[in-house]
Order: sequence, then C-alpha cells, then structure tokens
Amino acid sequence: MELGPYILLASLEGSVTAAVLALTAVGLSLVFGVMRVVNIAHGEFFMLGAVIAWYVAHAMGGHPAIGFVAALVLAPLLVGAIAVAADMTILKRIDYDPERTIVATIGLLYIIQQLTLMTYGPEARPVEAPFNQRIALPWFEWGEKGFEFYFPWGLSTTTYKLAVIGAAAVVLCGVWAMMTRTRIGLLMRATQADRDMALAFGIPVERVYALVFGIGAGLAALAAVLIVPIQQAHYLMGADPLLLSFIVVIIGGLGSLPGTVLAAVFIGLSDGIISVFFSPTLAKILATLLVGLVLVFRPQGLFGTRTA
Repeated sequence: MELGPYILLASLEGSVTAAVLALTAVGLSLVFGVMRVVNIAHGEFFMLGAVIAWYVAHAMGGHPAIGFVAALVLAPLLVGAIAVAADMTILKRIDYDPERTIVATIGLLYIIQQLTLMTYGPEARPVEAPFNQRIALPWFEWGEKGFEFYFPWGLSTTTYKLAVIGAAAVVLCGVWAMMTRTRIGLLMRATQADRDMALAFGIPVERVYALVFGIGAGLAALAAVLIVPIQQAHYLMGADPLLLSFIVVIIGGLGSLPGTVLAAVFIGLSDGIISVFFSPTLAKILATLLVGLVLVFRPQGLFGTRTA
C-alpha cells in the first residue's frame, strides 16, 4: 500500500482519538472555566465511566446494543451524580480554594482508583460494540483517464469508529448550544465572568458549581463509554486521558471551549499519525514539548484571553 492510504488510515484512527479527547477535555475545560478548579480526578471519572459501562452491559445481557445504549445513558448520569456529591461534600467545604482543591482532587483520584480496584479488580475487560462491521475505504490516484478510484488492500475501518466520531460531534454541538442558547448556560457564563456579581444578582453560584462539576465528569464518562468497545475497561486507564486533556486545555486556552475542541482535533490527529508511523511515546513527547512552547510564548493558550 502506498504512503497516501497509510496517512488516511492513520488520520481516521487519530480522528477517533480526537473525538474522545475532545469530549474529555471539554469537560475539564468547562470545570476550570466556570469554577476555576483544576480537577486532578477528571481521569478517574473517565475510568469510572468505562467500568460502569462494563457492569451495565453485562448486567443487561441480550443483544450488545441493549447493554451499550443502557450504559451510554446510565454511566454519565451515575458518574455525574458522584461528581456532584464530591463537589458538595468536599470542594464546597474548602470554598473552592485553588490550592486546596488540587490536593482534594488528588485524594479523590486515589479513593476512586482504589475502590475500583477493590470492587472491579485489576483485569482489563472489554465491552462489545453494538455494531462493528468493517468497511473498505476508497483511494484515488491520477491515471490516464483522470482520477481513478480503487480499494487498496488493508485500507478499511469499522462502522463503530465512524459512529464514535459522529456521536462526539453531536454531543459537542449540544454542549455549545447549552452554553450559548439556554438559561443554564447564561448562568454558567455569568458565574464564570464574575462570581461576586453573580451572587449579588441572586444566582445560586454553589448550585451552578455543582452542576458544572457534574456535567464535566459526565462528559468524561460519556467519552469512556464510547471508547471502551475499542479499548478495554481498566482501573488504571484514567492516566492518559487526564494527561492529554490537560495538554489540550493548556494549548487551546484555559476555559475556551472552541480552543479546546480545535486543540483536541490537532493533538488527536497528530497522535494517530505519529503513533502509526513512529511510536506512541514520540507522540506524547512532541505533545508535551508543544505545551512547553505554548506556555513560554503564549501562556494564556492559543485561544485564551490574557488576564490583567
């Protein structure tokens, strides 16, 4: 197979990574943008979504689509409820202090991780995809009669991977619509702009914070449910999504949802292409190097705004 089809295949794999990463990173960016809280436990909410998806899928039985759809609904709701409870019992009591919330969410990370190890176990377990037909992808080249299409051997993907990309795009559009077109989005933006002024106008800031923390965790859990048929549910699977989400949020701009999505697409595609042609380790090294360059030359991120 020529180089061009390899690049197309790597780009498709990178698009799946970008879609899941965008959902996870948008949840992290939303929490930081509104609450000014750095949630170190965000990756564990991702992991918890995958583990709950495995439990739900196996409890439902029957056709894989039944368990998967149930997991797609229940896992984000359950993880979001856990996050709301954590916000009300932990973060609210320390008044969302930036330094103390970092320590608190580190503690929350280890609590979730160890409880999952005790109940779920150390094994990596798969969740069957609701559909997974393999489809051949066309390629073209310039011939005597112009562009000629053909199907190179090995150039294919699955319907489920394409569905993951589409589902992530729909959810991200929904998040944007919520933030810009609904009353709750208006309250979130008002709280983000000025907490004290929001309190003066009677906005229940603490309830907004709890809702935002729950939505952020729910988005991470939803991303995990989408990716777990491709990967496997494991109690240590939250580390990479957390690292990549921080990389994306820093590059895109802290609290900037459009910047976060664009940075996720860039990091996801580059990760897929570099991983195919070189190694996943090199992809992580280059992403970390890019973060360093952004912090040096544009600390607010590519789409962030400089604070006074």
